[in-house]
Amino acid sequence: MFEALPAGVALLTPDLIYVEANPRYLRLAGRRREQVVGRYIFEAFPDNPRRKDALGTHRLAASLRRAAGGQRDTMAVQRYDTQRSDEPGVWDERYWSVLNVPVLGPDGRVRWVLNRVEEVTELLRAKNECPAERANFMEAELYNHARELQDVNERLRSAYAREREVALVLQSAMLPAPSPSPHAGPHAAAVRYRPAQGALNVCGDWYDLVDLPEGRTAVAVGDVVGHGLEAAAVMGQLRSALTATLRIADGPAQALEALGLHARSIPGAEAATAVAVIVDPARHDLHYSSAGHLPPALLAPDGGVTLLDRATDPPLGAHPEHLPRPQAALEYHTGATLILYTDGLIERRDEDIDTSVARLAHSLTGHRTLDPEPLADALLADLLPSDGATDDTALVVLPL
Repeated sequence: MFEALPAGVALLTPDLIYVEANPRYLRLAGRRREQVVGRYIFEAFPDNPRRKDALGTHRLAASLRRAAGGQRDTMAVQRYDTQRSDEPGVWDERYWSVLNVPVLGPDGRVRWVLNRVEEVTELLRAKNECPAERANFMEAELYNHARELQDVNERLRSAYAREREVALVLQSAMLPAPSPSPHAGPHAAAVRYRPAQGALNVCGDWYDLVDLPEGRTAVAVGDVVGHGLEAAAVMGQLRSALTATLRIADGPAQALEALGLHARSIPGAEAATAVAVIVDPARHDLHYSSAGHLPPALLAPDGGVTLLDRATDPPLGAHPEHLPRPQAALEYHTGATLILYTDGLIERRDEDIDTSVARLAHSLTGHRTLDPEPLADALLADLLPSDGATDDTALVVLPL
């Protein structure tokens, strides 16, 4: 759709770096794609230095800044001379109809600026002898351009929504079913996954529970940087790999070491986080290791909360060379509960992470008498914003 648009359309970052331009835009500009994409707009198209009264850069920059701030902006027909790419120093006098539109990302912030241009040089010259006709023509052209860009924006949002739906199906297929519980018996866990509300893409949050020999249980959660289908696909690869390594590794640290090496070969897995815990009910202890993830919490029967934060290392693939990851052990009493989660449950942009973790501990203490299923629901009710979270949330509540 973008390539086939009859109007010249380009996408820029909020910093005004070209991300993409369609064929019509490149033909109008007289440039090849490699001369535009990746460049600052006013490096690719500077003002004519021979015109002391040139204001094209100043006016276009002001309009683009308004669009980058979230405001749709239609410019009056603007003179902006262009330098011939095949004849440096030769400038053509040209007039443009320009519309700049913000395109919002999953978090509601401006992700791109859509720069729609149409050259009206010849039409203005032909209409120049009749000012009234020229004004009517310009007004009609601007109205048509505005309607065209509104349609493009709606189509882009529709494409995001379709991607979200597909990613949710893919993500659900790759995660253990939350109901019924994936484990039966004394270690039946309550698991929850909540996609972000009001966003057009899901993220790469995941969880897993693995039965190990001698009655032990491995539990893990992780978070992939990014959104949509790509993040969901990376999540599936990392989760499957960690499931396999937890079955054969000598502890969670060794499993995360192997996963970190594997992550280097997966595009999009850079800086993913994960934490793994192995519970041994016969010894009443657990061993854990974290790759840049938020610390799990151990809720004691009396309501005390201990954070599993003594074996934290950088995210997966972050080490320039292979290094062993730390591992720590902790004893627990019968009746304790282990809670693992992703950042969507507690992190808020306007507060320190220590405050967020303290809020989690307070909620756990207040609901210490609940069984896993109602406890999971209570945590979501207490900690997720009433108007919906802006990030995905994965939660595992495991009774010990």
